[in-house]
Amino acid sequence: MDGVIDINYMKLFMGYALMLIPVFILWYYKTGLVKDTIISTARMTVQLLLVGVYLEYIFKLNSALLNIAWVLIMSVIATYTIIQRSGLKYRLFFIPILISGIISIAITDAYFIGFIIKLDSIFDARYFIPITGMLLGNTIKNVIIALNAYYKRIDEEQTLYRWHLANGASRKEALLPFMRHALIIAFNPTIASTAIMGLISLPGMMTGQILGGSNPNIAVKYQIMLMVTIFSSAILTVVLTILFSNRIAFDDYHNLRKGIFR
Repeated sequence: MDGVIDINYMKLFMGYALMLIPVFILWYYKTGLVKDTIISTARMTVQLLLVGVYLEYIFKLNSALLNIAWVLIMSVIATYTIIQRSGLKYRLFFIPILISGIISIAITDAYFIGFIIKLDSIFDARYFIPITGMLLGNTIKNVIIALNAYYKRIDEEQTLYRWHLANGASRKEALLPFMRHALIIAFNPTIASTAIMGLISLPGMMTGQILGGSNPNIAVKYQIMLMVTIFSSAILTVVLTILFSNRIAFDDYHNLRKGIFR
């Protein structure tokens, strides 16, 4: 095949017919998620179409400052999405989640792009932007699940939490079972899917590389490193987010603040 087969805009529009399946199921079972699904799909479409247009110019300019600015914008959007889906207060959790994500990205990007790939600049647009985008996109789900599992379980099991405190445990020790539960809930599916990823499917990035004409062996090696980097970034972001947000989620008496939920 000489090149990638293009999907024209008419075929792209026709492809949306597949969305009738999830929309019907969500409507039939009265989940209340139909509106959110349609809005999210529309936002995704607009955002990606715009990305396709201006990433072409960003790649040509390849300015480190511009690339960093774009990643910061993506981080803010990811943070907003996490808080929205977690049901937590924006003013309390925005900064902890944003800082956690930036620290995680800085560490994993520097290691993968700077040490493994060894680019002259880790801010090279063709690597820095798509790789960071993948890290953010794959981390969002884990952080949302972990925050929901962590804070809602503490709220529901106040007696257990206080029992640990009453028996001499520090707040860190009393929260350990809840942290453990959040990590298991958030990452058990990820670990399972990672273990059999190569046997049942080609991940999106690898599929894109192969369709674009890359050598399958090269695509496989990139995908292996991307899976490792994504998992490391996600778990680091989750732990940092919970540790940082604990500082504002509890009062001076180690009580979970009731005002953290929307």
